[in-house]
Amino acid sequence: MIKELSEEQVRTMTLEEKDQWWLKNVYKGDMPQLTVRSALTGMILGGILSLTNLYIGIKTGWTLGVGISSVILSFAFFKLIQKLKLGSEMSILENNAMQSIATSAGYMTAPMMASIPAYMMVTGQVIPMWQCFWWIVVLSLLGVLFAFPLKRRFINDEQMPFPEGYAAGVVLDSLHDEDGKQGIFKAKLMMIGAGLSALIEILRADTLLAKFKMGFLAIPHYWDDFVYKFATPAIMGTPLKDLTVQFDTSIVMMGTGGLMSMKTAMSILLGAFINYFLLAPVMIDAGIITDTTFKAITMWSLWGGAAVMTTSSLYSFFSKPQIIIQSFKKMFSKKETKDDVLEKIELPMWIFAVGIPVIGALTVYLGHIWFGIHYWLGIIAIPLVFVFTLIAVTSTGLTAITPGGALGKLTQITYGALAPGNVTTNLMTAGITSEVSLNASNLLMDIKPSYMLGGKPRLQALGHILGIFAGGLIAVPVFYSIFHGDISLFTTDALPLPSALVWKGVSEVLTKGLSNLHYTAQIAAGIGAVLGIVIEIANKKMNGKFPLSGVGLGLGFVLRFADAWSMALGTLIFWVAKKMCKNKEGVGYRAFVDNQETLAAGVIAGGSIIGIILILLEQAV
Repeated sequence: MIKELSEEQVRTMTLEEKDQWWLKNVYKGDMPQLTVRSALTGMILGGILSLTNLYIGIKTGWTLGVGISSVILSFAFFKLIQKLKLGSEMSILENNAMQSIATSAGYMTAPMMASIPAYMMVTGQVIPMWQCFWWIVVLSLLGVLFAFPLKRRFINDEQMPFPEGYAAGVVLDSLHDEDGKQGIFKAKLMMIGAGLSALIEILRADTLLAKFKMGFLAIPHYWDDFVYKFATPAIMGTPLKDLTVQFDTSIVMMGTGGLMSMKTAMSILLGAFINYFLLAPVMIDAGIITDTTFKAITMWSLWGGAAVMTTSSLYSFFSKPQIIIQSFKKMFSKKETKDDVLEKIELPMWIFAVGIPVIGALTVYLGHIWFGIHYWLGIIAIPLVFVFTLIAVTSTGLTAITPGGALGKLTQITYGALAPGNVTTNLMTAGITSEVSLNASNLLMDIKPSYMLGGKPRLQALGHILGIFAGGLIAVPVFYSIFHGDISLFTTDALPLPSALVWKGVSEVLTKGLSNLHYTAQIAAGIGAVLGIVIEIANKKMNGKFPLSGVGLGLGFVLRFADAWSMALGTLIFWVAKKMCKNKEGVGYRAFVDNQETLAAGVIAGGSIIGIILILLEQAV
């Protein structure tokens, strides 16, 4: 049973009293935590599961948490080890330390979906793999250094919820109950989802199956391929399949939809419908879009979609000034403690005092020699990181939403004024602030379950650093193996990279101006900018009950329709299951309602990991 302070205690007790209460009632200092096996398990699982984020990020531009997936997988593995009498089960804090490493590995892939490929597309030059690896590692380490000084304020004192972290703590607590039945059911469910998704991906690999003389087992990539044997459905002369209006046989994106709200999924689907059924056919027919490919369509449509996402996220961000005010109030309000009772288990303050200037200076130096960022522009990015990290952590702590997109756009706007005409500086400085604030926020989300369960903060920090290297050593080489130096593959059907497309588009508009675009794209951008604000105003007026999400609607313009449809279908399947499964003891309710996230995570993990492996195998064989 998790012990927590009441709301009144949080409000009235001093930080010293809260720390003493936690030390006496929650802290489990003698329990095994960051052991060799938990570290190795976390690094292995984190490295493997980072590929799920890489795969989903390439398709959608999003990053997904892998903490709960890793927790369930490691629980199941060591439960099996115990039953076979080959070892003992992990302690709850070992499992927590393991998930911290795995989560860190998963989130460090973010730059490979946004700033890094955007930079390559703008310059036409491939960043050497070793530079990419060390750039991401340095930014992630800076995130760790910025996060831990905030830990005492936001978690120990304010006891902010950090919803996703809190959920992970509850899952860990339920897995390690007396008989472990819940954990076993979750593990089985995840394996079923992963196995089904992986099997479908293998059966879709027709070229590879044919090489092994097993082509008869292959299934089509799209279910509507059967229709094209008899007819060619089209809109204004353009075949639907050229508009990416297809029904994918893969279920990975359905699993992704299982982690979305109905509002977000339907907004994405609406945006994709408007783009591919209405606007794109008209623009192709008029000769404004000159080629019937996903890349050609999105090079026009991204302007309207990016405008909706940018104004929507910025308006939503600035319409909640209390988060910004709260960030600085909490950081600089003076609550002195007579004696630091946690001095021996918290990370020493000298690490931040030394580490932030050193790693910050290294970031500025690498930004200059690798990406041509002038020293003074790089130096400005470091205090911006501090300000944006405060804001991001507050937002994540209260809502579980890290406004990385909005903060990245703010940096782009800032450097659009400071370095006019410099697209590469605009991109890479935004990459610094966005990645560091994202990493710091997710680290604190990660620390929340450790605090709930009585873990040692120093070990959590070390685990997070191990995860950074584990993710980088696997995800970076795999990313480079996928596109093997061919930048022309970016933003194609094979590598859609919608987030990179948006980053590139925003930087070009800020540095070159809208006048360089076709007048129809300018009109679309103007309408999108207004629409994003209108949607957020409506959301605010209706307390979030307005049926559209601005970010979701805009994202629909830069995703393939096949992916938007699959995600919406996944969301709809789980929504229908909730309505139909009323018996709380039934398997349907337990699988689709109680364990929706577990099942969806299994589908994503199984399909995306096998998907990456199959891409590499097809290149090798």
